[in-house]
Amino acid sequence: MDINLLKELQQARAEKRQVVLATNLKSGHSTILHPFEESELSDLKIDAQSALSRDKPSEIETKDGPVFLNIFNPPLRLFIIGAVHIAQKLAPMATAAGYDVTVIDPRRSFGSDFRFPDVKLDDRWPDEALKDLAPDRRSAVVTLTHDAKLDDPALEATLRSDVFYIGALGSNRTNGKRRERLTQAGFTEQEISRIHGPIGLDIGAQSPAEIAISIMAQLTASLRGKE
Repeated sequence: MDINLLKELQQARAEKRQVVLATNLKSGHSTILHPFEESELSDLKIDAQSALSRDKPSEIETKDGPVFLNIFNPPLRLFIIGAVHIAQKLAPMATAAGYDVTVIDPRRSFGSDFRFPDVKLDDRWPDEALKDLAPDRRSAVVTLTHDAKLDDPALEATLRSDVFYIGALGSNRTNGKRRERLTQAGFTEQEISRIHGPIGLDIGAQSPAEIAISIMAQLTASLRGKE
């Protein structure tokens, strides 16, 4: 591989950018595409977007011959707001599914290494932590505390971001009150509608583990465009 292409790929990885290495299998010529960072998209870049979204490299036919699209996606990240019982079940499930998981909770008695072994813990307030952690298109955020003082700042910090999934625990009544607060905070109906609330697929989940399964199922469907 050309050394300049390799350096560009390394830089993209360090910056957590989604890129595709497109190689013409007839000529051997390679180029790096940034399909999610451009407003005008060619057919090739649309195919590159699709490959990145599916997390699968692909081979396509073009007028210049077959082109192999090798994807370079940053790691998937999941930010869990609230070190609660559901989070204890959700964190290892998400890790097993390939997510880099961070549990955010300023209540240190909740967010302890004893309760969350081998999980990244952040004891800052959610809005402060998320501003620093910078969730992106490969990130998901779930709020699980039932406490507006913790959940709302996290939602306000992510509703206008590129995260692919936002979920909030709570009943329909709780979700309705949340929508009212966010509306008063200046968010539009379209922005608020990004929230999956009540969170998770409706599978009749009752225990923390079952609720975590329903969340992971809905999160996966959102990631793969199957909602």
